[in-house]
Amino acid sequence: MSRIRIFDTTLRDGEQSPGVNLNKMEKLEIAKQLERLGVDVMEAGFPAASEGDFQAVKLIADTITNVSVTALARTRKEDIDRAYEALKNTPHPRIHVFLATSPIHMTYKLKMTPEQVTNQSVEMVKYAKERFPEVEWSAEDATRSDWPFLAQLIEHVIDAGATVINLPDTVGYTTPEEYGKMFKYMKENVPNIDRVDLSCHCHNDLGMAAANTMAAIENGATQVEGTINGIGERAGNVALEEVAVALKIRGDRYGFETGLKLDEIKRSSDLVAKLTGMYVQANKAIVGRNAYAHESGIHQDGVLKNAETYEIITPELVGVSSNTLFMGKHSGRHAFKDKVNAFGVEMTEEEIKAAFKNFKILTDHKREVTDDDIYTLIMEVKTEQSAIEKYTLETFQVNYGTQNITTATVSLNTPAGETIQTAATGNGSVEALYRTISELIDYDQKLLDYQINSVGGGKDALAESHVQLSVEGEAVNGRGTAQDVIEASANAYINAINRYIMKTQANKEQVVNG
Repeated sequence: MSRIRIFDTTLRDGEQSPGVNLNKMEKLEIAKQLERLGVDVMEAGFPAASEGDFQAVKLIADTITNVSVTALARTRKEDIDRAYEALKNTPHPRIHVFLATSPIHMTYKLKMTPEQVTNQSVEMVKYAKERFPEVEWSAEDATRSDWPFLAQLIEHVIDAGATVINLPDTVGYTTPEEYGKMFKYMKENVPNIDRVDLSCHCHNDLGMAAANTMAAIENGATQVEGTINGIGERAGNVALEEVAVALKIRGDRYGFETGLKLDEIKRSSDLVAKLTGMYVQANKAIVGRNAYAHESGIHQDGVLKNAETYEIITPELVGVSSNTLFMGKHSGRHAFKDKVNAFGVEMTEEEIKAAFKNFKILTDHKREVTDDDIYTLIMEVKTEQSAIEKYTLETFQVNYGTQNITTATVSLNTPAGETIQTAATGNGSVEALYRTISELIDYDQKLLDYQINSVGGGKDALAESHVQLSVEGEAVNGRGTAQDVIEASANAYINAINRYIMKTQANKEQVVNG
């Protein structure tokens, strides 16, 4: 079969999802999992956007060795230079430059003529090629562009040194028939098109991202760009797991394959959902919890007799295992370490010690600890940035009843090493808890979003909470876990405050260091 290259943009386009704000350690853990998944290219970020994005891209580029790491840049020298500084130590660097080509973008956003867009694209591709062996050029809003103009422009940027041409459906506007015809047109009307990989990048505004992507593959695309779980701006991007499994299951129809390790899909999906706070809908294709569940009696009967009657995908294909080996309070550190190794997660002895301590605390309250529980505990340790003094939860108590005013009492340890305590009331346990914490912390705070989810099932399931706060006018995310949902909620709120402190300190250090 012919090979389709997978370009993952979870860390760039995916992180642009409203409400998502990953720290660099979280980005690094996602990057490591993408490497285990077997993507061909990962877009680590947009280095020119901020110092934090630059540092995250550089950390990933300095760490990842088996995957090509790329970064986004506008067609500007300063963006290209910034990307080069972030990527110069990675074994397989590439740059991704873009410029809009549709009449509406050129006229109203860029205020440039088609000739100016052509000249700037050619000049910046040449400049990028002096620094990068691989240069991808994207025609932003390609699907609303004039095809003859676009074909001529593509020919010029290929001559300038581009090695990949990307034709994105930036606003999710096109249909499968239209998108396929555009790729076919470029294959037939760009004389040097055979010198490059032709890439597709589909957004899901009209719910057609997967169908559009498959149409592009049928008509000459050799690279697919997308994200894990389909996260991204607005309605998101095409979900890479859907494309990869569709090519696998319908190999008879498409005749293409990817290099993805399909049994790493579920773990990749879970990690991205956990760290971004964007949980997967139950009926999501490939990775939703209902994807392999059968409620109808007719379906159940058919599956029991022959799974293929209603299951076209086996759960094991994408890494969903029904044979979970539970661990409990009598499990030792050696067994715990073996489990960490089985996940493929690299941990220092100190990290294993911290995660194992949290595991033993959990086993005091939960008889059987699942793989999902352990993975959550591991990620809590791996993604925690502990280089600052921070607020920690000492004790809390919430008095709640249908006939009583809800009251919360909270005791916190401060970054200065003091212990502070107060009480407050609210309309419900979480409001009382958060009002109490906010009174103890001397920042202007506003709760923007709150979520609570269970890790796995059962009445003793581990709780995981995500919040988004506005702290001094800046949006920050927080994540916390505990067996008790109220404690998980408190941990998430305090985690958001600590992230704000860390970000503020990093900004101050940047100013001091020039």
